[in-house]
Formats: sequence, structure tokens, C-alpha cells
Amino acid sequence: MSNAKKIMELAEKYRDYTANNLAKMVKIPSESMQEKDVQAEVVRQMKEAGFDEVRVDGLGNVIGRIGNGKTVLAIDGHVDTVGVGNRVNWDFDPFLGEVKDGYVWGRGTIDQEGGIAASITAGRILKELGFDKDLTFYVVSSVMEEDCDGLCWKYLVEEEKLKPDFVISTEPTNLNIYRGHRGRMEIGVDFRGLSCHGSAPERGKNAAYMASKFALEIEKLNERLQPDSDNFLGKGTVTISEFKSGSPSLCAVADFVHIHLDRRLTWGETKESAVKEVEECIKLAGLKVGEDAKVTVLHYEEVAYTGLKYGMEKYFPTWKIPETELVVQAGVKSFKELFDKDPKVDKWTFSTNGVTINGYYKIPMIGFGPGNEVYAHAPNEKIPVDDLVKASAFYAQYAYNI
Repeated sequence: MSNAKKIMELAEKYRDYTANNLAKMVKIPSESMQEKDVQAEVVRQMKEAGFDEVRVDGLGNVIGRIGNGKTVLAIDGHVDTVGVGNRVNWDFDPFLGEVKDGYVWGRGTIDQEGGIAASITAGRILKELGFDKDLTFYVVSSVMEEDCDGLCWKYLVEEEKLKPDFVISTEPTNLNIYRGHRGRMEIGVDFRGLSCHGSAPERGKNAAYMASKFALEIEKLNERLQPDSDNFLGKGTVTISEFKSGSPSLCAVADFVHIHLDRRLTWGETKESAVKEVEECIKLAGLKVGEDAKVTVLHYEEVAYTGLKYGMEKYFPTWKIPETELVVQAGVKSFKELFDKDPKVDKWTFSTNGVTINGYYKIPMIGFGPGNEVYAHAPNEKIPVDDLVKASAFYAQYAYNI
């Protein structure tokens, strides 16, 4: 019997095990910085699966290890979820965590505790097969991704000194192989006006008018942005996601405006080029950079559930891996061996921990995850159990092929 066939049989054998493990996670609310209880459940599951070592780092990431070989492969999945939003939009309890009709139901099933559950099962499969390759297999249940994608891996690489040779992100890919996505950054633009009494606005300088002229230039900038040269990632985008003004009173001219920009970056666009474009929009609005308006790349810093304060600049680089690279080809090979067909090789629309894993640290990586990303952050979230089975098989088979 081929190795792939053995792995598929074990993945099927553990179908209910994987689904029920995920259901247990879903029952525990775990928004960013509130992951303590669900991480305790992850630790329990990894130990039950027979991992050689399970530990929790200073930021709260759970790191499970199998083997101690020279080559290091890490399977990453973030355990934190977004909130449930308006519960009226849900047809069931978001924390139901029920296995029914071929699905696991609830918040986090797609994005993305399903990937963690499948990874733990992959570890159990490797242990049962007596995995003895010269490879260290890690499963990382990471934190705070929804609040600041990539922060967890900044901590893992810089503080824990965990820098794998290869990484698979288990963010949802609909069981396709993904090899990149656009980057992003968060930019603040602050406008300084001059207040005066609202009965004589000509005496002041209205920051709201200044910012509004700038906003129209940002709209035009978004239309001018171009796709990457091979049109794999598509065009970058920029949009205003927040516009806040202030004045001494509601009977005064606004003397302050803050605009928050959400900038998505395609291949070839950088932090420096994006800031320069924003500064050019200030000039096109007839304003002076630094005097009328100041541009800032924003910074993130929050306290993890462990009590550790940690942060990073809100610049999350674009990344893409050539399809010919080993990290991708090993995935294609694993997919064909398991499922007897060619995979679709594509990209994510949204951003993932890949912004640091490959964007900053250039660690070769791919994405392969259960579930479809279109259901991420949406009400009535659910994941097919079939996807969990196939994902657990893929991660185990990949460990043999890389």
C-alpha cells in the first residue's frame, strides 16, 4: 500500500476525531487577546495526539513538535477569531460547535480553527505511521492574527528564534494551493486647520475642507493603481476607512481631521512608494506636506492574553512564490498523490500571517486550508468535514515530500 493511501485511510479513520476537536474549540469564544481558554484546549489536543513536545510561548502561541530532524516544517493556523457581529444575522448560536449534516458549525470553523484541528490530526497520523524522516514537524496555533496579521510570527522568529525552512498556512483556500497575496499597510493622515467662530468661517482654515479635497485625490489614486506585471495578484487598492474631525465646539470651524487609509499593495509596491503617493495627493489637493497635513505609517501595540505588550509597524509586505519553487511543487506532488488530480494553484484575496513569514523573513511558504475564504468573517460560518479530512491528509503527506 502506498504511503499516500495509508495517510488517506488514517485521515478518514480520524474524521470524527478531527471534527469533534474543532467543535470543542468553536464552543470557546476566542477573539484576539482572549485566546487563553481555547489555547488550553489546543494544548490538551496536541498532547492527546502524541506530540513529542507542546509549549506556550510568551505571546501565547502554542507550539507543538514532532521529531527533531534537520529540516523544519511548520504548519500555522491562528486560533483567534473575529467577533460575531449582529447576532440577528445568525441562524444558530455562533458558538454552537455542533457536528451535523457533514459540517462543523460556528464562528472560527473557516477562519480558522479548522486548519488547526486538521494539523493536529496530521501530527497524530505521523506518530501512528512512525514518521522517521530527518524533519521536525511543528504545528503552531498562533494568536492575535485578526488584530494584527503577522505579529505572532514576528514574535516566533525574533524572540523564540523559530525560523522554519518551510511553512504551510492553513488559512482557508478551498483545498487549493496558494502561493501569495497582496500586502497591506495602514496609513494615517492628519490635517491641521485653524479654528474660529462658526459665524465667520472665513477667519479660520477648515481642516474638513482640506481633508475633503485630499479624499477626492485618494479616490483618483485608487483608479490609477496598476496590477503586477504578470497580473497574478492584481492591482493594489487604497480607500478611506475612517474620517474623524474635531473642533473647539460645534459652533466653530474644524481645526483637525484624521483620515485612516487602508492600502493594499501588489507586487512591486512598497511602503516608501505608497507613502510618496499619499504625499502627492496632499500636493494635488493644494496643500503642503508636513505643514497642512502629516502622513504616518501607523503602529500596533497591544497586550496579549499572557500580559505581554508587543507590537509592530502596520506595514505588511506583499509576497508571492514562483510556482516552480520546491515549496510549491512539494504541495502539488502531495495533492496529486492523495487525490489523483491536479490542484488549482492560486492566491488569497485577503491578508495572512504570510506577510511576515515570507514578506519579512523570506521563509518559503504556501497556503493550503480547509473551507472557502468567502465565508470568512461572515455569519452562519460552517466548514465541511470532508475538507478537514483532506487537509489533515495533505499536511501529513507534505511532511514526507518536502
